[in-house]
Amino acid sequence: MIMSELMGADFFSLFDQKSKVLHGLPSTAYFSNEFFELEESLLFAKSWTFVGFAHELAKVGDVMPIQVAGEPLLLVLSTNNKIKAFHNVCLHRNLKLVNEPQNCKKLITCPYHRWSYDLDGRLLAVPFFGGGKTELPEEFSLENQSLREVRCRKFYDWIFVNLSGSGPSFDSFIDPLKKQLEGIDLDDYFPIASIEFGEIKTNWKLLMENFIEPYHVQFVHKTTTSQPLVDHYVVSDGHCLGSAVDITQEQQDKAKNDTLSVSSRYLTLFPNFVLGVYFPDQIGVHFNQPVSAETTCQKRVIYQHKDSDNSAETVEKIRKLWHDVHKEDHEMCERLQQGRHSEVASEGGFLSPHWESSVRSFQEMVADSIRPALNQQPKIENVK
Repeated sequence: MIMSELMGADFFSLFDQKSKVLHGLPSTAYFSNEFFELEESLLFAKSWTFVGFAHELAKVGDVMPIQVAGEPLLLVLSTNNKIKAFHNVCLHRNLKLVNEPQNCKKLITCPYHRWSYDLDGRLLAVPFFGGGKTELPEEFSLENQSLREVRCRKFYDWIFVNLSGSGPSFDSFIDPLKKQLEGIDLDDYFPIASIEFGEIKTNWKLLMENFIEPYHVQFVHKTTTSQPLVDHYVVSDGHCLGSAVDITQEQQDKAKNDTLSVSSRYLTLFPNFVLGVYFPDQIGVHFNQPVSAETTCQKRVIYQHKDSDNSAETVEKIRKLWHDVHKEDHEMCERLQQGRHSEVASEGGFLSPHWESSVRSFQEMVADSIRPALNQQPKIENVK
């Protein structure tokens, strides 16, 4: 199906100019394999994409396979304690080098023919490639061969890569988040727990949109949170989108002990970084990894302030709370995904001009990222 048929004449349509009630992305954006492939090549490949956590690469030689925009990559903690990213492919026959997280000591070695690379990607050995054990073919030099490196940067514990090398500078990418976190010393926080949710049967965008907007909180999380909708406000600063809520001490005192009732910041960086700050002493980060048009893998890492109660009992209580909150969200997102297959969803539903304006901004960034492909179709030259 060509993109003009997939998307129709207008990527977004305005429902009511006066009230600014807008339609969301059309349903095909959430289940079309063609659309997902465009996102991989035009969005994730060209963005600073969140790919993992630095604390999981604790020792020199630790390697981790990842996938970005459908391409196999690897992360490695090199000899200078710098995390680097490479295409996870041997230069010889293009075998995937690293299949699971491990420590490779000093060499990344292909299991097929034992071609070996150091932790900076340099090719060191190609046994028997020229006939004898160390013999090299004519005009073949080890010095001229290295694993292909990918732009990789770390902010606190969070690793980002830019696959195409054509994205903005990392400083400009991370600046809006740094501004929102002003006054918080991230070095005072350390990971206390991880929650692996595995595959969620929903498109990655629905998980992002769900986190960005506060509209659902008082309805979906009424038994796990005590954060009234009226106290929330939208955060929209370029590609940093989300919401926040300020809770009074009186409201906290009235809340149940096993619910979330604290002032919070719910922040995202486009396309897939998610961070929540829960005052005074907790941070949570989601890793949403698109798997297919209708499947996303998710994990959450919980960080606690160094001076807080980090006893096993407290950590387990925190972990259970967030497990329950996520499960509530997962049910809604999976049902949103199912609803996208109805012809009723073809126009994208409606977005609240007050509570879901940041969702609209997120969707516009998605649209902008794939617009080059849409503009190749003559029927949709006037995409608004």
